[in-house]
Amino acid sequence: MNSITTPTGSQISDDLARSLPGPSDAELASLHERLAVQAASADLLDVAYRTVDSPFGPLLVAATTEGLVRVAFEREDHDTVLTSLAAAVSPRILRSGRRTDEVARQLGEYFDGQRRSFDVAVDLRLVDGFRRTVISHLRDIPYGDTESYAAVAAAAGSPRAVRAVGSACAHNPIPVVVPCHRVVRSDGTIGSYLGGTEAKAALLAMEAAA
Repeated sequence: MNSITTPTGSQISDDLARSLPGPSDAELASLHERLAVQAASADLLDVAYRTVDSPFGPLLVAATTEGLVRVAFEREDHDTVLTSLAAAVSPRILRSGRRTDEVARQLGEYFDGQRRSFDVAVDLRLVDGFRRTVISHLRDIPYGDTESYAAVAAAAGSPRAVRAVGSACAHNPIPVVVPCHRVVRSDGTIGSYLGGTEAKAALLAMEAAA
């Protein structure tokens, strides 16, 4: 005699859930942005982030209420960067266009060759001491120009601290916007770069050709 299996209530619920359409990507994005707006309004959003297309793959950009705090290349592993930001700045971090729309627009213009300098506030809380002095100087290097590590060390007040300048550039939390790619070796070779030497060479070539 054949037995008849009667579906349980949980099985019926699972089948029903699978048959119902889920929210669309647009609906999810809208809900997410509403959450971000509400979090910001309640002063619960400390770090807003998003990704921006670039010739070198997606860039992660993150901003606090004080300004742009991080730009990260894909090779840095965005998830790792976000985890570091949560530990160093605040766990109240959320993907949102709030605070990041303007820098995203300016980065797009820069990569399209339509912008030579960035007009955004920066938050340098992730660096201090001599590194912060170096990072602050980098924004003074004009578009299309370069300075040697030795020249930057002298400008930062420590002419012998060439290696420390290299370390500061390697730990620049806001590459591209704060142009550490414009710092090269004294013999003219480009040196290392957080985004990779190919990215550094491409940025310098783009600026030189403008």
